[in-house]
Amino acid sequence: MNNKILETLEFDRIKGQLAQYLVSAAGRRELTQLVPQTDYEAVKELLTETTDGADILRLEDGIPIPQLADIKPQLKRLKIKANLNGTELAQITKVLQTSMSVKNFFDQMREKKIKLRVLTTQVDHLVTIPSITQRLVRSIDPDGRINDEASAKLHGIRQLITQTETEIHQQMERYTRGKNAKYLSDPIITMRNDRYVIPVIARYRNKFGGVVHDQSASGQTLYIEPAAVVETNNRLRQAQIEERQEMQRVLIELSQMIAPYRHDIGQNETILGHLDFINAKARWAHDTKATLPLLSKENHVSLRKARHPLIDPQRVVTNDIKIGEDYQAIIITGPNTGGKTITLKTLGIIQLMGQSGLFIPAEEGSTIGIFDNVFADIGDEQSLEQNLSTFSGHMDGVKAILEQITSRSLVLLDELGAGTDPKEGAALAMAILDNIGSKGTMVVITTHYPELKVYGYDRAKTINASMEFDQETLKPTYKLLLGIPGRSNGLEIAQRLGINPQVIDEARTFVSDDSQDLNNMIGDLVEQRKKAREESEKLAKLVAKNEKVQRDLDEKLTRFNEQRDKLYEQARSKANHQVSMAKKKADRIIHHLRQLEVQQGGNVKENELIDAQGQLNALHRDNPRLQHNSVLQRAKQKHDLHKSDAVLVKSYGQYGELLSKRGNHKWEVQIGILKMEIDENNLEKVAKKDLPQEKDAKRRPRAAVRTTQTRKTSARLDLRGHRYEQAMSELSNFIDHALLNNLSTVTIIHGKGTGALRKGTQQYLQSNPRVKSFSYASPNAGGDGATIVNL
Repeated sequence: MNNKILETLEFDRIKGQLAQYLVSAAGRRELTQLVPQTDYEAVKELLTETTDGADILRLEDGIPIPQLADIKPQLKRLKIKANLNGTELAQITKVLQTSMSVKNFFDQMREKKIKLRVLTTQVDHLVTIPSITQRLVRSIDPDGRINDEASAKLHGIRQLITQTETEIHQQMERYTRGKNAKYLSDPIITMRNDRYVIPVIARYRNKFGGVVHDQSASGQTLYIEPAAVVETNNRLRQAQIEERQEMQRVLIELSQMIAPYRHDIGQNETILGHLDFINAKARWAHDTKATLPLLSKENHVSLRKARHPLIDPQRVVTNDIKIGEDYQAIIITGPNTGGKTITLKTLGIIQLMGQSGLFIPAEEGSTIGIFDNVFADIGDEQSLEQNLSTFSGHMDGVKAILEQITSRSLVLLDELGAGTDPKEGAALAMAILDNIGSKGTMVVITTHYPELKVYGYDRAKTINASMEFDQETLKPTYKLLLGIPGRSNGLEIAQRLGINPQVIDEARTFVSDDSQDLNNMIGDLVEQRKKAREESEKLAKLVAKNEKVQRDLDEKLTRFNEQRDKLYEQARSKANHQVSMAKKKADRIIHHLRQLEVQQGGNVKENELIDAQGQLNALHRDNPRLQHNSVLQRAKQKHDLHKSDAVLVKSYGQYGELLSKRGNHKWEVQIGILKMEIDENNLEKVAKKDLPQEKDAKRRPRAAVRTTQTRKTSARLDLRGHRYEQAMSELSNFIDHALLNNLSTVTIIHGKGTGALRKGTQQYLQSNPRVKSFSYASPNAGGDGATIVNL
């Protein structure tokens, strides 16, 4: 890519915007080397990296990279076996620490199942040296200071220094706080020549003895090291010398320790700088609302609502720009200040950005090409040094362009042929366009020449365009109109500015009728295009709104269906459980009936027992999903219980009325003359018209059949081997069955064991008002392992 296009389109200003997001010296180095690429795969790779960076920014707030200094000079010094100072080692330590944290960051993303395209592979090349990194972190502070933990000897020396300084302060405080304080100009302890001293009034110098290290400017104060602390100061000075020597030894040791890894450290710095650069591209794209461009190998460019990235977002006007698929040349005509030049620059800078791996300031779905070069001749090329006129300067630039273009180039020419006789300039412009077209090069030009409007209409793969003007205000809207040539608005503008109407009318007589008709026709086309665009924008907003509503409805419907299916499965599972429990109870009833048949000679038909058991089994469904919501609604209504509701007690086959709620899931029910506490799962709400006294005779057999079955209830209940809660529940149901079947005496077999069932049974019988009395069975009938209950 030629350097002139980068200067003309101010590519460095885009790089300047990116620089604000960089935190590492290596990232800034990479930015300075950023240029548009001309290889399709290279551009694709760069954009894929930026896409990874944008995903990380959206999901994890970016790659965690701190401020990193340039360590290239330090690595060069290590190469020649020089020793680094604390600050230099701290900078290298930060690179090693960041390498480890970045690898951990990407490992965590793997664990979160966040899939990236290319960055994971690049991060895998980071080299971590945990043991050396930990040693550096332990030895060097981030500001370059050597820590006490750098070596055991250094730690001991610094402890000695602290103790000695404390001792000196204690000794010298006798002078600053005692009776000798009056001989001091200021009762403080200070330092001169790295030794602790006190400020003594000059005439009292003999009071302290010792060494004079300095005096004030007036000579009235002497800074004296008292004789009593000279030896202690000497010891402190010696310890400080040993400290410096040990610090130097530590720096040498650490420098030699990392020297063999300088290549890995340098590679880490480069990789971190590259990740920092990707971070910067992602953050810039987020802040400028830039989007990922699609790539066209055929160089079909289609920019949707493209905007110039260097213009204030509050003022910039967006445009749709297309070239390459249906036409390879665009001729933009119209008056000045309409936005023709900025449209050229917008197309050019977006191409340069996209080919540099940057997201582009356009709407999603925009497409760019991969041009081998972008050429531009924009602005005043006049050169006083070369004694060239504006026209000559432009022609010199166009000549250089024509010599370099290929079929995969993009050319941007502003005011082609301007600066000379209009007839010659127009002819020259058409010849230049023919030459460019013959090479298959894509070109966009701006011009004032009306002859080029006809050229744009006649030539294949060429289209006219113009910048829209508001016909009422005669002000530019800066909207690009493809397919419509520009019209001159000079007379209208002059008239609006107040030029004498007679002058305007006379001017119109000088303009040919054909030109006036052409201008009027263009004006009508522009007005119709404007209305069509406004209508299209309204429709686009409406479509977008409807699509959003549709997406929301689809999402809600999906969630509703998922929730509905979940509720179906829960309801069916619960129903299956209840039916299973009912089946177990029915099996026990059948078992008791058979025992009675044997013991009492009862007449129970086997086929009736089998039919009853079959009907209960048929209630269970293998399919866990319900097909009709109405079933769920009816089931819900049957269990929406309130006081005074009529209910069917399913286990007894009896109807009753709800009196009051007992606890969370139990109700007190009036069944005939009995009041019973029943679990709500055993209740089913019914309409009062369905009660036995109000139903016709045809609907009575169901209750009668169940009553006949319950009359054969056994007078014995065996609770042995049951859990306590299950046993108490069965005991309650058993007593209720016995009462309904008019049994006056029943036997509860609870066994002896730990005594828990026996105690629970007696507590329940004591609390039940329908139990008249109870006592242990006779010794030959079980003794205290069974209880006889009188009802």
